[in-house]
Amino acid sequence: MPLGRAKFVVVFFAVSLVCAVSPLLAKKKEKPASSASDQRRALHALNRLSFGPRPGDVQRVMAIGVDKWIDLQLRPEKIDDSALEARLEPFRATRLGSREIALEFPDGAEINQVMNGKRPMPSDAALRMVYQVQIDRQQEKKERSEAAKNPPASSTMSSDTNASLDHSAMNTGSPTNEIADANAKTCPENGDSASPEALPVKMTAEEKEEARRREEQLYTDLEVQKLPGIPPDQRFNKILGMSPTAQLALADTLRGGKGQDFLEGLPPKQRETLLALNNPAGVVPSELAQAKLLRAIYSERQLQEVMTDFWFNHFNVFADKGPDRLLIASYERDVIRPRALGKFEDLLVATAKSPAMLFYLDNWMSVGPNSPQALSIPAHPSGPYGRPPRPNKGKRPSGLNENYGRELLELHTLSVNGGYSQNDVTEVAKVFTGWTIDKPNEGGGFKFEPRMHEPGPKFVLGRRIKPKGEGEGLELLHRLATSPQTAHFISLKLAQRFVSDDPPPALVEHMAKTFLKKKGDIREVLIVLFQSPEFWDDGTYRAKVKTPLEFVASAVRATGAEVDDALPLTRQLNNMGMPLYGAQPPTGYSMKAETW
Repeated sequence: MPLGRAKFVVVFFAVSLVCAVSPLLAKKKEKPASSASDQRRALHALNRLSFGPRPGDVQRVMAIGVDKWIDLQLRPEKIDDSALEARLEPFRATRLGSREIALEFPDGAEINQVMNGKRPMPSDAALRMVYQVQIDRQQEKKERSEAAKNPPASSTMSSDTNASLDHSAMNTGSPTNEIADANAKTCPENGDSASPEALPVKMTAEEKEEARRREEQLYTDLEVQKLPGIPPDQRFNKILGMSPTAQLALADTLRGGKGQDFLEGLPPKQRETLLALNNPAGVVPSELAQAKLLRAIYSERQLQEVMTDFWFNHFNVFADKGPDRLLIASYERDVIRPRALGKFEDLLVATAKSPAMLFYLDNWMSVGPNSPQALSIPAHPSGPYGRPPRPNKGKRPSGLNENYGRELLELHTLSVNGGYSQNDVTEVAKVFTGWTIDKPNEGGGFKFEPRMHEPGPKFVLGRRIKPKGEGEGLELLHRLATSPQTAHFISLKLAQRFVSDDPPPALVEHMAKTFLKKKGDIREVLIVLFQSPEFWDDGTYRAKVKTPLEFVASAVRATGAEVDDALPLTRQLNNMGMPLYGAQPPTGYSMKAETW
């Protein structure tokens, strides 16, 4: 049954203690030794290949057979996961393309472009409301800043000034002035004229504007407070028809995750639009984090989700680095998850070409020192009168960026002890010059730009790579994917994830040989791992410490709880030091016990 947030937190920590001390979720019964051994085997498989057992999972796995269950998890396409997809339906933004995300959930830079007339205001009414609220907020902030720098001088009026007030200038029709007029009419007359004290004080233009704003804000607040009582099918249209001031007030009401009653009952796109009124750039990262946690808790394809998390961490990208907030949804959805159990080389190439990775490690702006762009050679093939153009004189900017080249060798393939040199890093960086992004701030895709590419041959790890543009990068990625050092490094990391922080060298060697023999087939390497005696050894049982993500997901799974709002859980992960998609260094989050 659904649990309230406060109640859930209590149950969450209570169950985590139970999980730590109870080896079995099933009721205690007297069973033969072989049955107890089967239970332990099923529990171990569930703890390693999934995010933890749910009530009844041990019995279900035993009924299927542990080996058959593992084989099924290795082939997720055979597992029906429609129940999970229904849970993920509200998170529409996670299914959008990068360009759509850029349009529907703009950041400050995109808002400024529209505000400054460099881009047109969207024609769609809902999108236009999102942009207009952000523009109004920026203008309001600017006005407050200017007012703070130049405060109006306070004015004092003498009795003589009071006596000569221009009453016609006071007749603005505002409640303040109506009250003043009423007071003036009820004052006792002294001779032919009222006393100066009975006359209303003359308001400056600034004071009149402030009074008008206060009145407008009062009516706006009342209008916003009525919204939750309006039926959902009418509420959104009501908001679209509100004044810009009221829409801005509603946006402020939704700050900090508050105002959920305004969103109750609305379809996903309308919910996202209202959330975007407050913080458009934060909608997609929030949905991604919630969806990732729900996948870990409820997916039937548990091994695929475990491996998706493993590979995302291996090829880490930080969501809060500029346009990566636009690109990261497609990165996990279209690059990582479909290849999580496939060929390593396919995954390596897909990550290398991913705009998310290209931007995160700055390769998208890496320019070869001797490329046409660095030499400022015009794009056309010849200069005036058919003569070849001359490069500009002076210092030649190299623009070579080595970030991706270094992490490709150190973290993605060979490992830090992989036998490469700094010169290899530089040569690899030259190989990948020209691998860039078409309009990254608009969610553009991969493109190869020849004008940025370093000409000539390159020499990496003692081998020559012939000049062939984009093909140089593909050749190098193939070499790295089929390297014995890469096979050992990937096998070691997989063994650390599924066996222990310090896995047996013999197991790693066996996995590495399979990696090379099966051309980097991840599924085949995992089969060797899961069938090994080292995986089932008594020393492996309960030898791993869970990361915060694994801890939270397994605690929820153990309770069988129904999570109707994943936001509090994602915030709890932030508090535990593991914000989802929030690892800044390319190393990602550690899997080892010493960290957690």
